[in-house]
Amino acid sequence: MFKQEKCVPCQGGIPPMSEQEIVTNKKFISKDWDVIDGIKLTKEFQFGEYKDAIDFTNSIANLAEEQGHHPYIHINFRKVKIIIFTHKINGLHKNDFLMAKKIDNIK
Repeated sequence: MFKQEKCVPCQGGIPPMSEQEIVTNKKFISKDWDVIDGIKLTKEFQFGEYKDAIDFTNSIANLAEEQGHHPYIHINFRKVKIIIFTHKINGLHKNDFLMAKKIDNIK
């Protein structure tokens, strides 16, 4: 699931995923992703060198532009923290899990 799909812009006006939908979709991404407050996905990536963290961040930025879905990216030397959610619904949408899967495939 999610391999060939592309994020589809969410127009808002729809409810965020239910807890059951989150549990179901979480099975398709790395187990290292955490769900925070039922509305955000977050994951930390650790790198051996600062440049590796920056290269990874740039890859995510390019992916985000391609997908039209932009996560929060926090860089702290060799650690990169990603936070994904759909702003228009203040919660999780299929796009968030799709983006998480695509980020998993970068690392």
